[in-house]
Amino acid sequence: MNIITELEKLNVGTIIKNADMKKFTTYKAGGHALCIVSPYNETNLIKLMRFINENSIKYKVIGNCSNLIFSDELYDGILIKLDEFDTLYIKNNIVTVGAGYSLMKLALKVSHMGLSGLEFAAGIPGTIGGSVFMNAGAYNSDMGYIVKKVKVLTPELKIITLYNHDLDFHYRTSFLQKNPAYICLEATLELIPGDEKEIMEIIKDRRERRIKSQPLEYPSAGSVFRNPKDNYAGKLIEEIGYKGKRIGDAAVSEKHANFVINLGNAKGNDIKKLILDIKKKVKEEKGIELKIEQEFVE
Repeated sequence: MNIITELEKLNVGTIIKNADMKKFTTYKAGGHALCIVSPYNETNLIKLMRFINENSIKYKVIGNCSNLIFSDELYDGILIKLDEFDTLYIKNNIVTVGAGYSLMKLALKVSHMGLSGLEFAAGIPGTIGGSVFMNAGAYNSDMGYIVKKVKVLTPELKIITLYNHDLDFHYRTSFLQKNPAYICLEATLELIPGDEKEIMEIIKDRRERRIKSQPLEYPSAGSVFRNPKDNYAGKLIEEIGYKGKRIGDAAVSEKHANFVINLGNAKGNDIKKLILDIKKKVKEEKGIELKIEQEFVE
């Protein structure tokens, strides 16, 4: 079966064939994918998932790929991008937003409206769906504090609502991460009315701190490792002498050791090798098992 031909017949969304993942990941690295499909709507997503399930086709739902490391080999399946799921409805302090909407864009929009709770997300380049999936967070806050409920597509292709208590939010994880066959379609957030000027001051201050402390001038996917209890991953990596450590054009940032950056032409496999090398070395020298926040996609 020719997957692309069948997808074109299905007509469920826009198709990017032989997608170069360098153009779609924040690492600007990786090989090609057979295709990226952006379904037009929920009905078409269900149709697409039925086709995938009936033909046992490999697939993955992606957002802005701001936490993914693709290998340099072909991803021989379908990547599903929910770009069309970008509706936004705000009533008082309740925000209902599509899974494909930019988290950073939403954070700035609601902050300018004097709604507090998403200040932490103003520098996170993910989508709403991706941020719920991994419980994105920063500055001692995360999505788990503000998500009231999410609309999801179940593995049985039914659309249901999961509430905050169903979503099992913990540090950088959620029910959806442990059950990736559930697809986030939309999230409802509850924010707190606040003072726009104060909210924007917090965002400005944090942005300035990020510029000073993080290698934002290079492609990366943010923090590589979770901070261990009562410790910092960056500090441990610095202590093993790995600041500036390179494999090809993949390097540990001199500015912040918990960032792996692409110096120009890093391979996806080199980024992966470097991350696994750091993990191994910290375990050997410090006796601490670092947990990788980013995901390797083969």
